[in-house]
Formats: sequence, C-alpha cells, structure tokens
Amino acid sequence: MASSTIARASTLMAAGTTASRVLGFVKAMVLATAIGVTASVGADSFAVGNMLPNSVYMVLIGGVLSAVLVPQIVQAMAGHDGGSAYVNKLVTIAMVFLLVITGIAMACAPLLVRLYAMAWSPEQLALAVGFAYWCLPQIFFYGLFNILGEVLNAKKVFGPSSWAPVLNNIVAITGLVIYIVVFGADPDGNRGVNDWEPAQIALLAGSATLGVIIQAVILSVAWRKAGIRYRPDFVWRGVGFSALGKIAGWSLATVIVMQLGGIVTTNVASTASGQGASVAALQYAWLIFMLPYSILAFSIGTAYFTRLAEHARNDRPEDMRQDVSAALRVIGLVMTGSAAIIFVTAPFIALVLMDGAKPADIAALAVVIMMYILSLTPYGMLFVIQRTYFAFNDTRTPFFFTVLQITVFVAGSLLVLAFSPVNLIAAMLALSFTIATIIQVTVGLIFLRRKIGGIEGKRVFVSHLKYAIAVVPTVVAGYLMLQLSAAYFDTDELFLVILESIIYAGILGSIYLGTLWLLRSAEIAELLTQVKAKVRKQ
Repeated sequence: MASSTIARASTLMAAGTTASRVLGFVKAMVLATAIGVTASVGADSFAVGNMLPNSVYMVLIGGVLSAVLVPQIVQAMAGHDGGSAYVNKLVTIAMVFLLVITGIAMACAPLLVRLYAMAWSPEQLALAVGFAYWCLPQIFFYGLFNILGEVLNAKKVFGPSSWAPVLNNIVAITGLVIYIVVFGADPDGNRGVNDWEPAQIALLAGSATLGVIIQAVILSVAWRKAGIRYRPDFVWRGVGFSALGKIAGWSLATVIVMQLGGIVTTNVASTASGQGASVAALQYAWLIFMLPYSILAFSIGTAYFTRLAEHARNDRPEDMRQDVSAALRVIGLVMTGSAAIIFVTAPFIALVLMDGAKPADIAALAVVIMMYILSLTPYGMLFVIQRTYFAFNDTRTPFFFTVLQITVFVAGSLLVLAFSPVNLIAAMLALSFTIATIIQVTVGLIFLRRKIGGIEGKRVFVSHLKYAIAVVPTVVAGYLMLQLSAAYFDTDELFLVILESIIYAGILGSIYLGTLWLLRSAEIAELLTQVKAKVRKQ
C-alpha cells in the first residue's frame, strides 16, 4: 500500500512537472528567439536581473522551507487540531518576513546587480538593474508559492504544486510572444545595451513576474479545495523559535554559502558576456539539466521525503534504510539514462533552443549542456542524501557537505578565469560544477551510511554499475545516429530537428532499458512490472 501511494504521488507530480518543464522549454525557445542566448548582452542582462529574486529568496527563506517545514508540520499534524494553528502562525510569519525582504531587495537593486556582474560596463549594469526592478517582486510570490506548496506536501497533497507552474509558463510565453510581435525577434542577440526602451524592459520582465504571481494565487485556491483554512495569526508564541532557529540557522548558512559561490561563478561567467557563452547560456543549460531532475528525481524524491520524515518521527530505522536505498537506486536508474540521452542529443537540443542563431553560438551552448549533464546522476543522489538528513531535522551535516562542494566549485571557477579561453568559460564552469558535485556526493554517502546504519551499499553499487554499463551501448548508438543525421538529414528545418530528437531519444532510451533488462537489473524488472499493472487497470 505504501509503495502504491508513493507511485501515485510520484506519477501525479511527474505529470504536472512534465507539463511545466515542457512549457518551460518552449518559453526558453521563445525567449532565445526574442533576445538571443550566447554573445547577447541583452540576454545576459535579463538573466542576471531575473536571477536575483531566486538568489535573494533562497538566501533568506528558500532553503529553510525544505529543511524545516515538512518535518515540523508532519509532527504538528499529530496534535488535536491537525496542525492548523501551527501552520497559521508559520504562514503569517513567512508572509511578513517576505514583504519586508522584498522591499529591502528592491531598494538595493543596483548593489545586488553589481555584486553579480562586477566586470560589466555602467550601461549594461543599468540595463540589468532595469530588469531587476521588474523581477524582484517575485521574491514575495516565490516564497508564498513554496510555503503553500510545502504545507500541501506535508498533508500528502502533491498535485497542485506540480501543476501551478504550468499556468506560470503560459503567462510568460504569452508575454514573450507579444514582445516579439511588438518589438521584433533578435535570435543572434544583436540588440545593444543602448537599444532597449523602458517599454521593452517592462514587457519582458513584467510578464515573467506576472506568471509567478498567478502561480502563487492558484496555489492558494488549492488550499481551500484541500480543506485547509488559513487565518492570520500574529501571536507567535508556541512556534518554538529556539528549536526552529537552530534547524533553520544551519539551513540558512548552507544557502548563504551556495549563493556566495554563485556570486563568484556568475562574475566569472559574466566576463564572457557579448563574446561567447556566458550567464544566459549557463541558465539555458541548467534548464535542460533540470528537465529530467525535476520531472523524475524531484517527483520521486519528494514523495519519499514525507515518508522519511515519518520514519524518523516514529523511530523506524529499518524502514528508513530501505526507503533510502530504494530512492537512490530508482533515481539513479532514471538519471543515468536521461544523462546519456541528453549528452548525445545536446547538439539537437541547442539547435532547437536557438533556432535561427549562428552555428558557432549553437555549438557553444551544446558543449555547456554536455558538461552540466555529466553531474545529473550524482545530483539526483544528493537530493536523497539531503532530504534524509532533513527528515531527522539535521541541517548541520548537509551544511558541511555544501561547503566542500562550493569550495571545490569556486576553486575550479577561479582556475577557469585564469586559464580558460573566453569562448570556453561557461563550459568549463559547468565541468567544474560536475567535479564538485561528484566529490560532495561521495563524502555525503559515506556520512549518510554512518547516520542511518547502512544504505544497502552493495546493492546500490551493483545497481549503479549496471546503469554505467548500459550507458556504453547507448552513447555509441547515439554517436552513430548523429553521424548519420549529419550526412543524410536536413538540420535547417526546426520541425525535422525536433522530430529527429524525439525519435533518437526514444531509440536511445530503449537501448538503455533493454541493456538493463539483459543485465537482469532488479529495478528495471520492477519498473516493467508496475507499468504492466497500470496497463491492466486501464
């Protein structure tokens, strides 16, 4: 029954997240048509301005939500009122805090932009600040969306949080289409910093913010449908600030360390703005990276997280070990296959995203995607490691893992700045991230094994070894397909490129899963059994 509950929750979340990510991909395509990606000062300026809300939000409350709210609400739900009083207090505190922080961030917009792009000219900084003023109100609505979603997740209502971003993307895409109709397309990013009008900035950034606003509003409607009634509560006694502060303090420190690393790496990337792949290219590559992660790893892992919190609360170590092992193996299965497919098809993906751009710019983005995607499997495993510690209200240990990762990443970024050609800066930054993540996960698994008394290490290792073996024929087949495509097929037609990408992905996925079947992978056999059972129920 428990496994079927996780399967249903994961399926619902994956469906919503898939729709959202597909639309996010479409949004990225339209944005690339509107302002370009590589060697585009407009794209890089918008990337920084639109990145600030996420950065400020994550520093101040984002990491705390994931680390604190779900375990605390799960515990509060055991009370006589089902945790409603506790939730009212937490939501009220968060909303007041978010309003204050949003106001401060908007007042400090010029300083924040300069912090992330010290090498830019005054004109480009001013353009990025213009975008930032329109984007920074997103802080409040990102926070509202996430806190409402975490409460729903704690109550095992997973669907709305996954489907609300769909509407966000629809609104943003509509705004971009209007922008292209009114101001014209610029896929090569030829529009200079002095060519931007206030109306262009307002439409481009304002439509992005409007999507985030609607996303949060829709989730508040989902609360009512789920039977959750919010009443503002400014009497904050009983929240347990001392206990929460200790937990949230380490989580906050983790996010601050991550953002400090982000400031260094973004400044390194910004040195290539207007000359090659830079900040915008890294964001586009990260979008592709997050497609399989959010659709598969995040959906599976989030459903497991609520159960892990229950195991920790009820002191069931054996159940904890089994679920951690299962999560590591299942996420490893889908992440490794996804990484192989995306690595091979990266040239097609870049071509689809940047249709109409220069071949050199498209190739530059493809390389960045390939370097990022190498870290997909360890990054998925990292999600399980962190959430397991969070289930124990332990945010201190993940902090040290993060410090290790950021230290390696920053050191790699500085080496990139010193030795890398400007046209390879973004790709080398992505590779540095991959190396740092692998080191972080290796150390994290060692400590996690000690924390819970084992993770069925031999079983996890054998499973991942089979995944690695299955990647070999997948990548070889993909390489041969690319050669065939280059020799015999037209890559100038966007529709044909998309069709080829879908066909190749299907073939490569079949090769990967077929190889695992021949290797008698227990995970693939279990997956096929679940699929057959669902088909029979239809």
